Amino acid sequence: MFKKKVYTIILMLIISYSCTSPEVNESKFDFFAEQFEDIKVLRYQIPGFDELTLKQKKLVYFLTEAGLTGRDIMYDQNYRHNLSIRRALENIYTKYEGDKENKDWNNFEIYLKKIWFANGIHHHYSNDKFDPNFSSEYLNELLTSTETNLNEEAFKVIFNDHDSKKVNRDASKGLVIGSAVNFYGEDITETDVDDFYSKLKSPDPDKPLSFGLNSKLIKEDGIIKEEIYKVEGMYSNSLERIIFWLEKARGVAENENQARAFDLLIKYYKTGDLKTWDDYNIAWVETVEGDVDYINGFIEVYNDPKGYRGSYESVVQIKDFEMSRKMSAISNEAQWFEDNSTIMDAHKKKNVVGISYNTVNVAGESGDASPSTPIGINLPNANWIRAEHGSKSISLGNILYAYGNAGSSGRLEEFAYSNEEVELEKKYGKDADNLHTSLHEVIGHASGQIVKGVGTPKETLKSYASSLEEARADLVGLYFIPDRKMEELGIAQSAKDMGRTSYDGYIRNGLMTQLIRIKLGDDVEQSHMRNRQMVSKWVYENGLKDNVIEKVVKDEKTYFVINDYDKLRELFGELLREIQRIKSEGDYEAGKNLIENYGVKIDQDIHQEVLARNEKFTSAPYSGFINPELIPVYNDSNEITDIRIIQPKDFATQMLDYAKKYTTLPNYN
Repeated sequence: MFKKKVYTIILMLIISYSCTSPEVNESKFDFFAEQFEDIKVLRYQIPGFDELTLKQKKLVYFLTEAGLTGRDIMYDQNYRHNLSIRRALENIYTKYEGDKENKDWNNFEIYLKKIWFANGIHHHYSNDKFDPNFSSEYLNELLTSTETNLNEEAFKVIFNDHDSKKVNRDASKGLVIGSAVNFYGEDITETDVDDFYSKLKSPDPDKPLSFGLNSKLIKEDGIIKEEIYKVEGMYSNSLERIIFWLEKARGVAENENQARAFDLLIKYYKTGDLKTWDDYNIAWVETVEGDVDYINGFIEVYNDPKGYRGSYESVVQIKDFEMSRKMSAISNEAQWFEDNSTIMDAHKKKNVVGISYNTVNVAGESGDASPSTPIGINLPNANWIRAEHGSKSISLGNILYAYGNAGSSGRLEEFAYSNEEVELEKKYGKDADNLHTSLHEVIGHASGQIVKGVGTPKETLKSYASSLEEARADLVGLYFIPDRKMEELGIAQSAKDMGRTSYDGYIRNGLMTQLIRIKLGDDVEQSHMRNRQMVSKWVYENGLKDNVIEKVVKDEKTYFVINDYDKLRELFGELLREIQRIKSEGDYEAGKNLIENYGVKIDQDIHQEVLARNEKFTSAPYSGFINPELIPVYNDSNEITDIRIIQPKDFATQMLDYAKKYTTLPNYN
């Protein structure tokens, strides 16, 4: 879960990426599409697509269509009124013929674009409900003039303070009751959730099923039950269309293993059976042949305050063989990293199996992966499958390349303490970010084991599981980046300089720059941000006696300066050992204390200062993407003869086109 995603949603994470396709020419291609408020929309290319066979191009196209077909699911999962609100506003946007040169219309347009970007009316990162910045009277005027219907409750929720937080992490407000996310009925409590799942037992306790992953928990006539995502169940209309495209993909599968995985995924969508989901993941992770791969399903649980339910997502990708060969050195040495980790011997895997790592070029994304996209992914999430069958780790090369070529804002010079720190970042930053991502995904998430008889992290660590897992994977990367092993593997010319660069950037972000994403006075709530602050604050405070990291004020500006990189590495190793112990032993109280004591509360003076220093930068802190469009070419016999790629005109055009082509669900489900 760094998505296991690397959902470090990017402030400035970029990679030194070698694109081999003749399509890629940054001097001619405009990566930047537009910016509104705190969001920047970018474009990406698909290197290597033209080198695919027609059969492979069809596979990419069918899988991309399957992914986009499930787009409505993500909106509904995020909030029960999302589809109703989005469609009403889209109707206004296309039909309104009144004055569009005023502030109210401009704010209306921005509000709709934010909804498109976040897959709903709550911010994709902070989880706060958007402020429309226009009046209810103005919206009424727009609705009336375009003869658009919007039910009263949905209308009111745009302007009131009800359901203000999509995912609430403050236990005092009720993790379930306080969250607007549409995974639970309105009368379901946290106790209801705990009681319901405590009674469910897997047939094989060593292979626990992912209970709750593909369902909504509701109360009907006083009885708590699940509404399963499946054909003839919840989201049936979408799933039937997804299956239609998956069956087409199955017909052009690259090999029998891939075809078998398609069969199991289709069966899972038809039945909702969690054992079939496990069988599919085993087949998928063991399918390593072929040039085309994909992610499709209800996968990441970050949007569930209880950590059970998976958000719908799809990613379709093409292997970049040159970069994959370069990075395979890490996955090939997985056992060395495990053996030389700082974690306790009892918590180490004796035989690390099946880790594959590839750099890929994304061909299409949807759901939880779009428009805000990961930069790396490690799946499957089930610990027992990872231990017995391995995992797949990918770095999204063309996405990282697009980030890197979309321009810089100058924040580095503002928040870095010295010219030396700036120069190190400029020289090594891209490679250091890439290496940390690789170690996080390939080694971090695949490392360690849970003590036999201890429950899964979502059972033992509950709402803190995601933040602790991300911290654990981050710490693996941080610990090994400066190791001479990186030079032996030919990955780094200077492990020392790569390590210094990575450490500077991590501490700078964890203690300062990530705060630009948070409103003054708020706590840290997003799992990845909690992780980064917790790690940074813990090593800062635990290194005070040795002055490992020093808080320095220069020219009335605050900086955190690393004085002892070797000692900092030791502290990272100590914290890694402890967090692995917490996960392995299911120590809830220790995990809770780490996150609550170090990851949640913000130094308000520092926060105010960071926001003030950031005011001069116009570049948005959040970025995401519009997808290239795959257009089939047909002959007179209605057979596909080629797949063309065109870039969408703009964000609004693509979103409105998606609304026309991929509407599969009613307003309420």
